[in-house]
Amino acid sequence: MILVTGATGRVGYHVMEALADAGAETTAMVRVEAKAADLPGAPAHVVASFDDPPPAEVLRGFDRVFLLSPAGEEQAVLETVFIDALAAAGHRPHIVKMAADGFADPDCEVRFMRSHREVAMHLDAVGLPVTYLAPSIYMENLLATAETIREDGVLAAPAGHGRVGFVAAADVAEVAAKVLTSGDHEGATYVLTGPEALTYKDVAARISAVFARQVDYQDQPPKHARELLLGSGLSHWDADGTLELFEWIRHGGEATVTADVRKVTGADPRPVQDWLSKERGSFLDPPPDLPPSAFLQARPRSAGTPGRRVRSAGRVLPRTGRGACA
Repeated sequence: MILVTGATGRVGYHVMEALADAGAETTAMVRVEAKAADLPGAPAHVVASFDDPPPAEVLRGFDRVFLLSPAGEEQAVLETVFIDALAAAGHRPHIVKMAADGFADPDCEVRFMRSHREVAMHLDAVGLPVTYLAPSIYMENLLATAETIREDGVLAAPAGHGRVGFVAAADVAEVAAKVLTSGDHEGATYVLTGPEALTYKDVAARISAVFARQVDYQDQPPKHARELLLGSGLSHWDADGTLELFEWIRHGGEATVTADVRKVTGADPRPVQDWLSKERGSFLDPPPDLPPSAFLQARPRSAGTPGRRVRSAGRVLPRTGRGACA
């Protein structure tokens, strides 16, 4: 039996879809009972949270656990509480831990990556079997730029000329489902990327080609980006973390491209232009409840004109999720 945390999120929902397609016996952990009704397939569910885990007798029923929690200041603490509950249950399930590209690099001081690194150190200390999935920044984060792309023809971010191996959430989920349903992955770390590393200027060119309209990249000064982030209501911790992430990007930290998606799934990861074509409707009429993104959305403004609301959070994840953080 597989336990999936974060089952209703951007990646977790795709994981549930892939596990349903594979016919895997799955239980989703949800905070609210009603959320379970909207999940793919007909999975079992348990109502619990990271700081209030299921009881030991329930946890002992799972052989594999997909560990994914929202990026944030308390992420490492919450995941550690949950891991301790798993260890105390005495069953030693295989953990498939969602991290972020860069988390294993001791020189990476982006706070979102450090959170994943702290959790990894705790997993090592506890001794549970684990596989790490470390995706680059998700293509889905580009959805938060839909308004400025549509209205102003601008993709704005303080990314300089840094490259990113953008990856689709569905590709990450396919890897997760394969790892959860097959063997020989214990101890592995899979860095999950798309097929190429692109600058934001490259992404703007891909958007221009797919949507047949000119879209330009605007390289935002970090100080201005921080003002926009804080003005949107983001906490100082998240705003500073987001700028750390973009500094990491500017200095080449996210330029990695790997073959790990193909290695695990047997299929190539989708390129950004294919993902853009599939998401055409979202860019033309984006939903109002987009998840937080590590990408900044801000219209160019003249002096004295209030800035638009910024949709952003520290991810890596990437990301939030990214992250790159997830």
